[in-house]
Amino acid sequence: MRLTGFFLLLTAIRAGPLAAQTVSLREALARAERDGFANRGAAGATRARAADAAASLRGVLPAIRLEGGYVRTTDPLGAFGFLLRQRAVTPEAFDPARLNYPAAIDNVGAGAIVEQPLFNADAFYGRRAAVRAADAARASEAWMRSGTQVAVISAYFGAVLANEMVLALDTALASAQAHQRQAESMHRNGVVTRSDALLAAVRAGEVEARLIGARSDSSLSGARVALAIGAPLDSVRIRAVQLPGVPAIRALAAAPLPPSVERPDVRAARLSLETARADARRATALLLPRINAFGRLDWNAPGAPFGGDHGWTAGVMLSWSPFSGGSELAGARGAAARRESARAMAEAAEAEAELDLRSVESRTTVALARMDLAERAVAQSVEAHRIVARKYEGGVASVTDLFDAAAAETGARLAFAQSRYEAIMAAAERLRARGGDVAAIVILEDPSQ
Repeated sequence: MRLTGFFLLLTAIRAGPLAAQTVSLREALARAERDGFANRGAAGATRARAADAAASLRGVLPAIRLEGGYVRTTDPLGAFGFLLRQRAVTPEAFDPARLNYPAAIDNVGAGAIVEQPLFNADAFYGRRAAVRAADAARASEAWMRSGTQVAVISAYFGAVLANEMVLALDTALASAQAHQRQAESMHRNGVVTRSDALLAAVRAGEVEARLIGARSDSSLSGARVALAIGAPLDSVRIRAVQLPGVPAIRALAAAPLPPSVERPDVRAARLSLETARADARRATALLLPRINAFGRLDWNAPGAPFGGDHGWTAGVMLSWSPFSGGSELAGARGAAARRESARAMAEAAEAEAELDLRSVESRTTVALARMDLAERAVAQSVEAHRIVARKYEGGVASVTDLFDAAAAETGARLAFAQSRYEAIMAAAERLRARGGDVAAIVILEDPSQ
């Protein structure tokens, strides 16, 4: 069995790494929700806050404790006390000689204690602060998760954009090389000068250099998607092959937005303010007395725990420390300062959210307008390139004019792809700014869903 496992492991090593998995945007978002690095970190912080909230119940709920111990003594007071606790006192025990010089006595003590807080104002407000802090952590986690969604969408469509850049430059290189061959042929036929052929080769080389850079960037795009979803860098490949068209992007931008809701980051800031307020009350409540009830059962026997008859004790304790060197006053001042800081942060979060919403609305409008202009520019540049190419064939235009027209067409195609990417990201950020579901962007990958 061990040899079989060894050979299987050896085979896996020789086979090399597993092939990258092709993922759709929907699958990438689902994996990022579960495995994204930022999401996992935020989830851990939320669980830690929830644990703190559970621990704060210590000052509210009853506490149950068991005790046990063994003692052997010849101390007169202790020995007689153990006889009383064991219900073993006889008339002979009052003999002065035995009282003064008792024989060694064994006692196994056991007890069950219940303590119930009745009035602990600081614990009550501490519990409230801990619960609000846990709620704030959950809101922060929700905001972090929506940010992860935007990052995944950016990486995913960024990879598609990189692929489109490669395709556009690949087409541009083929066109440039065709123009170069045309210029060289016309030079051999004496139609144009040698400089035309040389300049054509230079311009074709420029396009090839841009293509090499685009291919390098495209090769890293899958790793960026993997990083965004929390996967090994070489483990995923995107399924989409081209960016959505203008109609799909415009339809997404025109879709009615969900009703405006409190954004998670604003909710987190508000809950942090409530946490600070409760903590300030807790710090002030330290100056108040505490009232706690308790009850206990005790067993004392010479040989075994919980042996013999038991005795019970019950009572109420009041404790008050009106002054402990000024530490309570200092704590109250510190808590009040933190409350004022939290209030400022909450107000800032609301203002920033309003500004962010206005900003993304403006960016969306600008991105859509640029996308329309870029789409028209592609059609215009294609036609201009065709016209200049005909002129060059007729000897009316120079090779510089020809390559300028080709460069204009390539630039228009690249700008059109970039404008669609920016419009998609503006739509995603707009959804996040409104507190909507950023994952709705998946409709762009498959409009039928």
